[in-house]
Amino acid sequence: MAPVQTAPLKFGVFLPPQNVVGLNPTLAIRRTIELAEHLDQLGFDEIWFGEHHSGGAELVASPELLIAAAAERTKRIRLGTGVISLPYHSPFQVAQRIVQLTHMTGGRVMFGAGPGQLPTDARMMGMDAMLLRPRMEESLDVILRLLAGETVSAKTDWFALDDAVLQLRPYGDLEVSVVGTVSPSGPKLAGRYGLGLLSLAATDPTGNDQLPRHWDIVQEESARRGLSVAKDRWRLAGPMHVAETVEKAIANCEYGLNWQYKYFSHISPSAIDVPDTTEGTAELLNSTQRAVIGTPDMASAQIERLLARTGGFGTYLFQGADFAGWRETLRSYEIFAEEVMPRFNGHLAPVLSSYQHVIDETEESKAATAAARVQAEAQWKRERETPLPS
Repeated sequence: MAPVQTAPLKFGVFLPPQNVVGLNPTLAIRRTIELAEHLDQLGFDEIWFGEHHSGGAELVASPELLIAAAAERTKRIRLGTGVISLPYHSPFQVAQRIVQLTHMTGGRVMFGAGPGQLPTDARMMGMDAMLLRPRMEESLDVILRLLAGETVSAKTDWFALDDAVLQLRPYGDLEVSVVGTVSPSGPKLAGRYGLGLLSLAATDPTGNDQLPRHWDIVQEESARRGLSVAKDRWRLAGPMHVAETVEKAIANCEYGLNWQYKYFSHISPSAIDVPDTTEGTAELLNSTQRAVIGTPDMASAQIERLLARTGGFGTYLFQGADFAGWRETLRSYEIFAEEVMPRFNGHLAPVLSSYQHVIDETEESKAATAAARVQAEAQWKRERETPLPS
């Protein structure tokens, strides 16, 4: 059995969602909501829904709509926008929709913000991709002021507000996080405003190299402004598919592993050269620690490496993609919840301690049980020989 991590981690899924093109799109969207329900029942802490507008693989244009639907079918799991692409929306409208969701979900919603991933999305909206990060920063500043209850007037080259104020305040404490991959822009904003950080390239070699630096940036920026960002607000994401054996995991991933990484090669500058076979791709991903296609012990080892690399963080997020078919994907999450999560969230340690205590006391326990049996037999003999009263 892999060692038990006593530091309490939380677990979730960061879901674009990313489907193999050719799957019934209506069914794919419905399954996203069903997955939220499944994860809620398994005890996952959170799920994040993405926003994309092109490519055919990431079909959700509005994470807010998915959250509204999933909230009605779940009880405790937290629901995040992963993420809203701020340059594509009026900051006032984003703030209003998030606040409404906090009331609709009883405070379970989380607000994740980013600049937008796909250059094709930006081009269709007539935007220069180089302007996405600066516009995200402009929007985020206004949104945070609105969420704090300020009346905001602002004018930029792409939006204007005139004494704008929200008519509702958030239900409870709204958690806000920003995306960080390789560049320092996400960690800078997390520190500047005291926000959480979503490190979505945590197991990519380039992104993994940046993890310690990114957290240093968060701490430096927050300290300059008299703020503090705790490590439990740092989320690290990485791809996984878990099965009972490595061979079964690879067989499951015949469905979509190679397709997914070939798709990534069109949108990511750090994409791999995809081997011809699923076995080759899985071997490459496992050997470079970019992903885990294997067993619960392999998944645990990946999380241990991330803990060692960072010195600790708050939540591990699966990067949700259709590596395997629907049933096999659901089973992967089940195995992870059964065998991996309790090793890191503190639930398994007392169970193992109690089990070991029984094992260590084997001879004493057996002797005590045998003596009790002898005593019971003697007691019964005495009771049989005692005359009953008239």
